[in-house]
Amino acid sequence: MGVKLHWFLPTTGDGRTIVERFHANRSQGPTAQREPTIDYLAQIAQAAERLGFEGVLTPTGTWCEDAWLTTAALIRETKTLKFLVAFRPGVISPTLAAQMAGTYQRISGGRLLLNIVTGGDTVEQRRFGDWHDHDARYARTDEFLSIVRGVWSGSPFDFEGEHLRVEGATTLAAPDPLPEVYFGGSSSAALPVAARHADVYLTWGEPPAQVAEKIGKVRALAQAQGRKLRFGVRLHTITRDTSAEAWAEAQKLLDALSPEQVAKAQSQLAASESIGQQRMVALHRGGLDKGVRGLEIHPNLWSGIGLVRGGAGTALVGSHSEVADLIEEYHSHGVDEFVLSGYPHLEEAYWFGEGVRPELARRGLLSDVPLLRPAHSAATVSAQ
Repeated sequence: MGVKLHWFLPTTGDGRTIVERFHANRSQGPTAQREPTIDYLAQIAQAAERLGFEGVLTPTGTWCEDAWLTTAALIRETKTLKFLVAFRPGVISPTLAAQMAGTYQRISGGRLLLNIVTGGDTVEQRRFGDWHDHDARYARTDEFLSIVRGVWSGSPFDFEGEHLRVEGATTLAAPDPLPEVYFGGSSSAALPVAARHADVYLTWGEPPAQVAEKIGKVRALAQAQGRKLRFGVRLHTITRDTSAEAWAEAQKLLDALSPEQVAKAQSQLAASESIGQQRMVALHRGGLDKGVRGLEIHPNLWSGIGLVRGGAGTALVGSHSEVADLIEEYHSHGVDEFVLSGYPHLEEAYWFGEGVRPELARRGLLSDVPLLRPAHSAATVSAQ
């Protein structure tokens, strides 16, 4: 089985530095140079489609634009691209979510994928009116997904759990096809939920051996329930014609940060309840004083982005061949899907799509996703 490649829509803004608005507050790192307008996001979506990416992940939170509305506006701007819509199950009715998914599939021609984000930050969850603790949120997600799949069965569905209750839940029609469910979480409360409900288990970009260990745990839990999952990893990417050029770009990202920004970000990230976030923070082993290569935690895996960015904090850095090597290494451990991004997202899509994707194709590692002829190159594309 080959790998599937996805890109990312920066609905919080984009630029040539690491742009971040943290989940728990409104503070920013470097100011976004490109606002997340529909016109700009359409450029990224169209580039991703042209370059052969299967889909694009759109994040969720109070720090970015709403993923459902933003991607719905982009359906008419694309033809085959799928939209991996992230949303929080604790702040929406499961029956409404099932209905929205059905409507989305009909108007998009079956291009919806669902990314379930349970939420690892109490401060932001309370903004939404959610006062559940960490483990209770995952227990509620378990019930939520049970109801969604029950609604999609086509018959009125009853459910009574500790957190959620519905009676006769049904919608106009079930989605066709049913959207695949992508789910992440590293805690003991999260893994059993993934095993019961996920089609694709997602993890942030830890070193391959750590990813393999996590995959093994989830796979065993799923097998115990007679289920088989696919596995994906969320990473950034900096790929160039030579390794030296790629590391020079990583150095530019590092040079744009100040010690004060890093210290503030690390203080905020350390307060997260998310086990996955705690594992990300533990990877970079220091601050700016480590130097660009001092933040390389595995050959061509760089933890520098995690100095100031929540969530995915690692990047594939190197020549196109070196990046392909690391993707192949992850694939050998069971990773079939890669959700990628880069700064800026428009240009980096071309660097990866025109540089790494052909290398993966030569190695026979790609799933059958049609590749459209690129209209521009990474050297000429620019934001409009």
